[in-house]
Parts: sequence; structure tokens; C-alpha cells
Amino acid sequence: MLTIDPNFTSLQPHCDGLTLPEKFTFPFCYDVDPLSELAAQQLQQRLLTQTQWQYDFQSDGKMFGVLVVKNQQGELGFLSAFSGKLADQNHLPHFVPPVFDMLKDDGFFLQGTAPINTINTEIKTLEHAPKLAELKQQLSDIQQQAQNELETLRLDIIKSRKQRKLIRAQAHHNLKTSDLNDSHLEALEFEAILLDLGKQSVAEKAQQKQLKQHWAHQIAESEQHFNQYTAQIKALKQQRKTLSSTLQNTLFEQYRFLNQAQQSKSLLDIFGDITPPAGSGECAAPKLLHYAFEHHYTPISMAEFWWGVSPKSEIRQHKKFYPSCQSKCQPILAHMLKGIELDDNPLLKNHAEGKEIEIVYQDDAIVVVNKPAEFLSVPGVNVKDSVSTRLQQQFSDAEGLFVLHRLDMSTSGLLVFALTRRANKSLQKQFITRGVEKRYVALLEGKVSQTSGNITLPLRGDLEDRPRQMVCHEHGKAADTHWELIEHQVSNSSDNQVRSKVYLYPKTGRTHQLRVHCAHIDGLNLPILGDDLYGKKANRLHLHAQQLAFDHPYTKQRMVFEVEAEF
Repeated sequence: MLTIDPNFTSLQPHCDGLTLPEKFTFPFCYDVDPLSELAAQQLQQRLLTQTQWQYDFQSDGKMFGVLVVKNQQGELGFLSAFSGKLADQNHLPHFVPPVFDMLKDDGFFLQGTAPINTINTEIKTLEHAPKLAELKQQLSDIQQQAQNELETLRLDIIKSRKQRKLIRAQAHHNLKTSDLNDSHLEALEFEAILLDLGKQSVAEKAQQKQLKQHWAHQIAESEQHFNQYTAQIKALKQQRKTLSSTLQNTLFEQYRFLNQAQQSKSLLDIFGDITPPAGSGECAAPKLLHYAFEHHYTPISMAEFWWGVSPKSEIRQHKKFYPSCQSKCQPILAHMLKGIELDDNPLLKNHAEGKEIEIVYQDDAIVVVNKPAEFLSVPGVNVKDSVSTRLQQQFSDAEGLFVLHRLDMSTSGLLVFALTRRANKSLQKQFITRGVEKRYVALLEGKVSQTSGNITLPLRGDLEDRPRQMVCHEHGKAADTHWELIEHQVSNSSDNQVRSKVYLYPKTGRTHQLRVHCAHIDGLNLPILGDDLYGKKANRLHLHAQQLAFDHPYTKQRMVFEVEAEF
């Protein structure tokens, strides 16, 4: 008898006329295929209409995934999953379950966290106890008092030393100017004065030594009391660390992932000597594939999208599709997709092949080029063809080719290179002191309501999903962009979407600065058209370095270059 899987949603007859993809989706960079888009639309409609659980997506968005599969009867359908927990639950109707449910009431994880929670309570009690604050303040007061008294004595000694120096000088003067008959007497008096001054110096040094010893003893005694108290906290923290490490490794061993060949590997097996990042295995993609292999579905294609309000740090926009993350998902999916033919990895393709570099200006010191879109500025990890490698070959007789700045591979526009060390030094200084002026032109997905403004959102790399960048007010580097609206345009496509053409003036040069500042909710909240990292992929990224101005490294004359965008 055929068992109906409640987590399988049929796509028939809605998918009639759609062609199955020849290869499975390359999860880290993809165009959403029609079947996955159809599945995502059905899931999104379910999210809008379901009443079985409650979740405020306007307060906290969530990543969802769909996996188009074929069951053993040959029927096309899809599986759905969410990343992490949803509505404080791991299990919700029509969503595949987690690979391992750590929230089971009788599970080892909750049992293992109980003593850790007890230790956390003990640590919190000790850290907030009045006794700790009293010991800390007592130690601080003693250290401050010791510093004050030792400093006062030091200044007194300096003052006394100056006075002795004056007395010594005056006595020496008297000795030199004394009469011949009184010289013997003066010499005796001079020796007595020197002896007395020496005794004063020795006494002061002894006093200083005694004071230092006194306060060292007081501080040591206070530190001992303080350390005795904090040792309890340190011991509890070490105990917590040991318990957490043991529990974590046990947990990692429970997360076991199947592949098409029904080979099972735990997180510890997959990551090897590297500790798996927190949350590994909880993303939508591993959940979907594991469930598919476990229930003998054939994977056809997949896609992941964001639903709800954007987070404050990462750029995630409602209903937009995003690739799987690198740090957590890449090792897991490498195992799970073993033996499955995938779409080509676009990161391995040389998109610059067949393209030429336009030289805008050159002399003995510099060369200015107009870089095409989808062309590396410098060699990459997988692709070595780049603007710099091409120019090195072209200017092989120059003193060198010195890279001064870069453009993202997808960004087109002006780049300047130095051909001599002297020119490199001059231009480097101009870049550091912000003497180089840059103007970009971009086309944004939507209507900008203001005419100009400044964006100051600090940026850092997304450690879990390189090369993406994220806004981080705690650890990010300052990033400043000025922008001006040029015009609003209506797209030629059937949706008649309004777009905004803008000038962008970066005051700093952070990685992906303009792309993040445009797309982030606290920036313009409008991604650049064609931005496959922070928006939606199109025929190209509509960002162009249009104008570049700097002082010539030899003549010191201001040079301004401008090349219009091809969009």
C-alpha cells in the first residue's frame, strides 16, 4: 500500500510544460530554475495563508528552502525546510524535520545542558555578589593609594635632590673662594656637608624602598583575597568548558548526513580537524537533501529564499533567493552531493576570456584602463587571467606594474596602475590621504525617495559566508559613502519597475562597500541591479567606476578621467 508523505507537495499538473534541468543546482551560485521558482511560490503562498503556527516575520526574518524531487512513482514534487528553528520549534507541518532534534524532552542534549545551566547560574551568582565588587574595589583603592603615596614621595625626593645639588654647588663655591688661611677649615666643612647630603640621599632611598615594600605587601594581600574568590569562578568556567566541549562533540556525532549512495557521515567526520561552526547542519539545504536521500527521493533542483524583515547585519531581502553559506554548508554539501552531476561552478570559469582591456591613458609613469565587467582586477584563487596579469605582459619593459586599487570582478570602470616605484609611492600616498577622487554610477532596483545623502555603515567580512560582507558596529571598519540621485527610470521589462540611477562617491575603500551601502536596510535599502550577492542576478552588475581624479605623480598636475557606463 502506498504511503503518502505529508512533507511531499506535488507540483503536478502545475509543472506541465516545464523542462527538467539536466544537472542539479550548484548550491553556492545559481540561477533559480523554473521548477524551483514554482515550488518557492507555492511555499510562499502557504506561509501567507497557514494558521497552524504563529511567527512574527516583521520582527525576525527566516531563510527557507525548497528541493524539487521525483518520488519512486515518478511524480514531481517538492520538499520544504527552514533554517534553524521556527516559532521555537523544530517540527512544523509540511516541513522536513531536522537531521537531529536536540530539543527532544528525553534527549541527551537537554540532559547535558542541565548541569551546564546550573553552573551558569552559579557563575552569575558569584559574579554579581556584593563580595566580589567589594574585593575588587578594595584592591583598586589600595593600588590607587599606593600609586599616590609613591608618586608623592618620588616628587619630594626630586625636590630634595635639587636642594642638595644647590647646597653642594654653594659649598663647592665657598671652598674655591676661601682665603688661604681658611682653606683647611673650609675643606673640612665641605667634606661634612657632602657626608650629610649623602646620608640624606641614602635615607630617602631607604624610605622609598620601605614604602614600596609596604604597599607591595598590602596589594599582594588584597590580590590574594580577590584571587581566592575569582578562582571559584575560573574553576566553574573551566568545568563548564569541559562539559560543553564533551556535549558539543557528542552533538556533532549525532548529526549524520546521508548522500545519494546512502553513505552516512557525522559533522566530526565531515569537518575533520576543524571544529564545525555553531549551527552546522541546521540550514535548509542539508535538511532537505538528507530527508530526500532518507526517503529515496531523486533530487532535481533546489533554491533558498529569505522571508520577512531584513536582519541588521547581513543583507537579506524579502522573497529574494540566496546561495548556501560557505563555512557551514560547503563541507556538508560536498559530502551530500557526491556522485550527483552539478551545474558548472561559475567561480571556476574565466569570464574575461575573449574580452579586451581599453587603455584610456598611458605615459612613462602610469597607465589608466577601463576594466570590463566580469573581469578580475588581480589574479584570483581559481582564475589567474586579470587586468594586472594582462598589463604585466603588455608593459614587460617597465620598471614594474604596481597595483594601487581594485574593482570587484563584476564592476566595470576606471583603474590606474603605476609603472615605476616613484609613481607608485606618490599615488599610494594620494590614496591613503584620500587625495584620489572616485565617482561611480549605479542603477538601483527601486525608487530612491531623496535626492542625496551620506551612508556610514561599518563593514566586516561575513566569516560564515565569504566573500559576502556585513554591517557590524562592534568590529566593522568605518565606511563612508556619499550619493546623489541622477534620475528615475522605468525598466523596459513587462513589470515597468521604477529604477534609480545614482552617483556614488566612496570616501573609504572597503570591500563591497557600495554594494552593501545600497542594499542594506539602513542604507538605501535598494540593491544594485544585477547584484548576485546582495540582490538579484541580471545580465551584469550595474555598477561602473565612471570618474577617477588624482595628481600626476611626476608633474603634480590634476588629472581627471571619465568613461561612461555601458548600461
